[in-house]
Amino acid sequence: MKNHYEKRKSCRPIFQDIESAAELLNGNISPTPLIRSDVIDIITQKKVWFKPECNQKSGSFKYRGAFNRLANLSTAYRARGVVATSSGNHAQGIAKAAKELNIVSHIVMPSDAPVIKINGVKGDNGIIHFYDRYTESREEIAENLSKRYGYIYVPSFDDPYIIAGQGTIGLEIANSGIHFDGLITCLGGGGLCAGISLAMKKLSPKTKIFGAEPFLYNDHQLSLLSKKRKSVPITNETICDALMTPMPGKITWPINKKSLSNVFTVTDDECRYSMAIFKKETGLQLEPGGAVALASLLKGDLSKYPNINAICVILSGGNVDNTIARSADEALGL
Repeated sequence: MKNHYEKRKSCRPIFQDIESAAELLNGNISPTPLIRSDVIDIITQKKVWFKPECNQKSGSFKYRGAFNRLANLSTAYRARGVVATSSGNHAQGIAKAAKELNIVSHIVMPSDAPVIKINGVKGDNGIIHFYDRYTESREEIAENLSKRYGYIYVPSFDDPYIIAGQGTIGLEIANSGIHFDGLITCLGGGGLCAGISLAMKKLSPKTKIFGAEPFLYNDHQLSLLSKKRKSVPITNETICDALMTPMPGKITWPINKKSLSNVFTVTDDECRYSMAIFKKETGLQLEPGGAVALASLLKGDLSKYPNINAICVILSGGNVDNTIARSADEALGL
């Protein structure tokens, strides 16, 4: 791998890596210009802009980090193929980026992953290895595949190239010409938040960063309160399949613990309501994990911050099965 991080004492990415990722992604990603909703402004009594990464290639922000990581592989490493573990969005991002770069991709996915995400991986020629998320270790499966066949393992969040790729979202937000008092993003492993945080610290340091995560996967909230990485049980159930990460990453956490002003949690029902509201007002379909930041805003988590009026909300993904989408519509009586 062409690894310029080897020259550093730390493998953490820096702002210049985000700029490099932006150059690499230029012409490859789908533009996701900020959008607004007058109704949501009225509901929240804030001025809100949305970054719709649900419109990104592969249906989520994950494509950015995936392409940046794979494009930085050496020719020899590309020839070996890659393996990744994911419930869906990272899987789809890797499969699509790999297809574009002529790399064979192997994806270790839980057998209960959303059908739309499974089909997305297959549609981009990804080879799926299913596992039981409650009885098997996806990391062990991926490690065994890597050792046996030589595939290059691509982490879903705890990787400097992945973080830098996701950070291009923050770069675009900071260069939008709009000053934001606050920004809310989802939290799974923390790669998206870490990348955005690095970009905003450099270009918009006064913008406060907030995180949102599922109520039963509140590892970042617990970690922020205790000032060290905490884990939650992986047996907890949530419709936010994209955010079922039990612990903040080793690389992402040192970045996020400094940048996060607070972490909020939302329930599955609050996600359904937010999905339905947003679909009704904008016509865009979000997945539950992609709606947690919006759900946090709509439930009033930022109402206790009167000085935060201009807000950017990250809509991280839109890959949702029809059954979940219908249950969201029904929550609003649509």
